[in-house]
Amino acid sequence: MTVLTVLEYPDKRLRKIAKPITQFTDALQTKIDDMLDTMYDESGLGLAATQVDYHHRLVVMDFSEERNAPIVFYKPRV
Repeated sequence: MTVLTVLEYPDKRLRKIAKPITQFTDALQTKIDDMLDTMYDESGLGLAATQVDYHHRLVVMDFSEERNAPIVFYKPRV
């Protein structure tokens, strides 16, 4: 797995519109795994794909005390 670079405000890439995900592929699973590694490395509770310069509708979270119960949302709508 890979720890990705997290974009920080005021980086203009954070304003890009995220695209919908049309297929769940092996490449998407790899991106999810990398995002989880990044979130845990940053001691975060959640991470949106746009924050790691991947502009698709994807969010990972983990609110568990043990940090072993990740939740993945792909194609979320607000």
